[in-house]
Amino acid sequence: MTKKERVIAALNKEAVDYVPCGFSLHFPADENSGEAGVNAHLRFFKDADTDIDKIMNENLVPSPAEGSVFPEAYKEVAEMDLVGTIIRDQIDFASDIIRKTDGSSFIMGTLHGICASALHPIEKSGYAYEEARKIQRESLLSDEKTSLAAFQHIADAMCELAYGYKKAGCDAVYFASLGAERNCFTPEEFDRWIKPYDLQIMKAIKDAGLYCFLHICKDGLDMDRYRGYEKYADAVNWGVYEVPFSLEEGRKLFPGLTIMGGLRNRSGVLVDGSDAEIESEVKSVIEGFGKTGFILGADCTLATEQDMHRLRTAIRASREC
Repeated sequence: MTKKERVIAALNKEAVDYVPCGFSLHFPADENSGEAGVNAHLRFFKDADTDIDKIMNENLVPSPAEGSVFPEAYKEVAEMDLVGTIIRDQIDFASDIIRKTDGSSFIMGTLHGICASALHPIEKSGYAYEEARKIQRESLLSDEKTSLAAFQHIADAMCELAYGYKKAGCDAVYFASLGAERNCFTPEEFDRWIKPYDLQIMKAIKDAGLYCFLHICKDGLDMDRYRGYEKYADAVNWGVYEVPFSLEEGRKLFPGLTIMGGLRNRSGVLVDGSDAEIESEVKSVIEGFGKTGFILGADCTLATEQDMHRLRTAIRASREC
């Protein structure tokens, strides 16, 4: 089996010669875009030797200006030419990377869901993450019409990114969803402000002819809010240890989907484990879940300073199970 064939078999819940792996890395600021970003991705793909090559995305929705005031600033966001700027740039970036691969790996482009995408212009206005989350919710509460007009504009642009990823040569999209944390939106707010736009984008991913990997991010999650997302997803990944929500619980919540994960991303064996501890952990995860409909990965993206020897040890261990 090629790497691509192995991942597709896992997505179809067919027999695999070994469990495929999917890990990604945050690159340093001077290596996350342009030619340096292309080269950094290619080095990581070669060094890690994962079955899935995931293209990161730093082409984020910009802020109208430093110190912008929301929700008023969302009026300007709703008028931005996102497709002709950040979307085009990300498609070009993905195309440059894919042209330099040999075609044997399963290639996945990163796309941020509506909560994260509509949060980025607030963060770029100068607010730290937690404060930006508060401002986002307050904006929706105080001026829902203006805020949701921006959300719709952003969602439409992200749909164009999905189609662009297909043209660039991607096999899948890694759809990174935020908003289901219990300390953020209420369930009713999530259903009104987040879910419709997420599902619009996920439908576009499927309509483009791509596999959709639903990534559910952050801790303290109400996982039940994602019921219904499985309609447009092929695989799902979340913080097994971060939420916490076990692989088995995920299999019950998303019975038709392939599960990706099993290892911690910022602690545990990938951070400070010996070779023997890494091998034992990987074997335990795979034996506990089974080889069908499973892709070994981490709770989320690995740290920039990830020890590559430990990562390679984990991937090698998966191929020996």
